[in-house]
Amino acid sequence: MATKTHTQAPKSAHDRLLEAACTLFYCDGITATGVDAIVKRAGVAKKSLYNNFASKGDLVSSYLETRHLEWLALYETRLRQAITSRDKVMAVFLAYEDHAEHAYERGFRGCGLLNAAAELPAGDAGRAVVRRHKEQVEALLSNHLSEILSDDTKRASQLAHHLAFLLEGAMARAGLEERSNCLIHARGMAAAMLDAL
Repeated sequence: MATKTHTQAPKSAHDRLLEAACTLFYCDGITATGVDAIVKRAGVAKKSLYNNFASKGDLVSSYLETRHLEWLALYETRLRQAITSRDKVMAVFLAYEDHAEHAYERGFRGCGLLNAAAELPAGDAGRAVVRRHKEQVEALLSNHLSEILSDDTKRASQLAHHLAFLLEGAMARAGLEERSNCLIHARGMAAAMLDAL
């Protein structure tokens, strides 16, 4: 009996451009990455870039949204494994560790969203995207902590704020050290804080 072989459909120019931009923006930075490098890596004509994205700024916006969705996918995977509310809090930290342990082409450089925000001028729409992401992470922590501290939502919100700061500081340091050790340590600190409740 003959077996059918399933071949994956070739990626669209849009997807190839976005994939190339995601890699180059993370590895080299947004400012250092020109349109020519993106189209060369994607293997498409420059005209194709402007047929799929209004501008480099539009491509940057798509990159930021992609990074946000990538982190959410890591978090959702960890959340599915969580049993208790405490596990759900730890899922946020574990998703950051997973992010740090990803096989990046030229190594881990920290949070791609914060790296991008550092390059964008004040008032840039991309900085608002990054801020919303960080606020969403803190809101996730707050929601999980509210399950633990159901009688004190104010305390849950304050603790979420502290844990978000701990997480972001650990992520910045992990980016400098190019490994997840600081994030693992931060998760241990967070676990100790929860145990003390």
